Amino acid sequence: MIKIEGQHSKHEWLTKLMKSDMITGSEALIRSLLIEGVDTVFGIPGGSVLNIYDAIHDIPGFKHILARHEQGAIHAADGYARATGKVGVCFATSGPGATNLVTGIATANMDSVPLVVITGNVPTPLLGTDAFQEADITGITMPISKHNYLVRDVNELPKIIHEAFYIASTGRKGPVLIDIPKDVTSQTMIFQYPLGIPKIKGYHPDIHPNVTQIEKLLMAIEEAERPVILAGGGVIYSDASKELLEFVEKTRIPVTTTLLGLGGFPSAHKLWMGMPGMHGTYTANKALQNCDLLISIGARFDDRVTMKTSGFAPKAKTIAHIDIDPAEIGKIVQTAIPCIGDVKSVLQQVNVHAKPVKSEAWMTEIQENQKKNPLRYTDSEITLKPQFVVEMISETTNGEAIVTTDVGQHQMWAAQFYKFKHPRSIITSGGLGTMGFGLPSAIGAQVGSPDRLVVSINGDGGIQMNAQELAICAIHNIPVKIVILNNQVLGMIRQWQEIIYDSRFSHMDLSGSPDFVKLAEAYGVKGLRATNKEEARQVWKKALEIPGPVLIDFVVSQEENVFPMVTPGSTIDDMIMGDER
Repeated sequence: MIKIEGQHSKHEWLTKLMKSDMITGSEALIRSLLIEGVDTVFGIPGGSVLNIYDAIHDIPGFKHILARHEQGAIHAADGYARATGKVGVCFATSGPGATNLVTGIATANMDSVPLVVITGNVPTPLLGTDAFQEADITGITMPISKHNYLVRDVNELPKIIHEAFYIASTGRKGPVLIDIPKDVTSQTMIFQYPLGIPKIKGYHPDIHPNVTQIEKLLMAIEEAERPVILAGGGVIYSDASKELLEFVEKTRIPVTTTLLGLGGFPSAHKLWMGMPGMHGTYTANKALQNCDLLISIGARFDDRVTMKTSGFAPKAKTIAHIDIDPAEIGKIVQTAIPCIGDVKSVLQQVNVHAKPVKSEAWMTEIQENQKKNPLRYTDSEITLKPQFVVEMISETTNGEAIVTTDVGQHQMWAAQFYKFKHPRSIITSGGLGTMGFGLPSAIGAQVGSPDRLVVSINGDGGIQMNAQELAICAIHNIPVKIVILNNQVLGMIRQWQEIIYDSRFSHMDLSGSPDFVKLAEAYGVKGLRATNKEEARQVWKKALEIPGPVLIDFVVSQEENVFPMVTPGSTIDDMIMGDER
């Protein structure tokens, strides 16, 4: 095995890695990952991957972070990928190790996150025999991964690794699983790594749009009087924030950004209307319902954005959809102008001829809605409001932090009240809505972006689903600031039960939760607590001054709800604003 020691130029390093010599499958795997530029892997060893971990032992420079649960490992790889734009990588053993990754794979798949997930399996002769710790992980994950492989021939391993990284990171990005039986990892081969773009039958992602559709879009913009842009995560994944800003400033079309699109357009811009949908702003939802031209850019018309689909954007004469995935065009909302291609490439072409729209009256209406119906809440000097905490974090970090969230009320408050300035600044499970995502994804984000402040905002329910990963923060001194908005209930469950189920509260009480400050300190992480605004300011200031990881338990009002709210079955302009309750 090649030992990588000391500092080498990139050329010397790659030359050593590409050397054709006789090595094992495990050594070929590690060498292939290094050639692909992998600098960090998250994982947990087990019997079926011990050959792989033995190969890691010979490479001092190979960075592996030992998670405390496989779900923590894959969420960390996910956070790393979202924060950096690189492919995230994780390892797990066969059987329960592999099945513990399933939720994380589905999370990444729903949100188009590039991962290469490597699992071990029982030796090839035992496949299908119900051997100890055997699971058909390729069969299990087929519906929730972009692609997966079962490696039966060690000579195919470098080619499969190369293909997996290409598939994960091109087209509509997503997770690729590689399942490697243990005997394959011990077999020997002459190492040869393929170069260039792999040729994969049936997979030919096309990033270049149809010129005719670009022309139709430009014509529709010229004719529109009430246009709106709906910008989603595709803007961020294609690194098209600059092109979107140019497009908006040339056309003067107002913008709303989905949950995963936050940060793809600067929140301080006067043409930004906020987030749309179930907990979207009044201005954004009204604009979508009254527009005559809707341009969706890298957004897939998720049900939490459209709500009642039959009543979505009823006045839109034309809907244009820019998306790299042809399967999304017309899937939810009928589209007149399909622009299939990479968002960055499409906007670059559109920007060449883009002109301002004639929409003075439309902009006046939007600005009036923004003034009359801003996001608001009733502040208190007695109880600590969760919205205040998020606003305080936003102001003290100047909108520059990477913010990860778990799932629930705190997720929506973070989306509403944190003012994101940059892309890749919000990391959250948007499609699957995975509780337990917030803390481990923050670890991955911080590892991938060591020079940025990472704040993980969690509820007291979700934090308990992967709290064991606090150990990683302490051991590696990963300086994540872990915020808990602690209302002693499953907050979104309580809110739905209050509003939709006539306050018939059922199994949402979390009053038996641990003392989170003591829990943090048991893992070796500094713990702080605040119960009012003054304490909140003091402990947050102290947390920012501490160089390592800190957990802050903000004890907040239990009855606070997320408003605006659109109930299921309603159109997005049928909003409960909170004032009437």
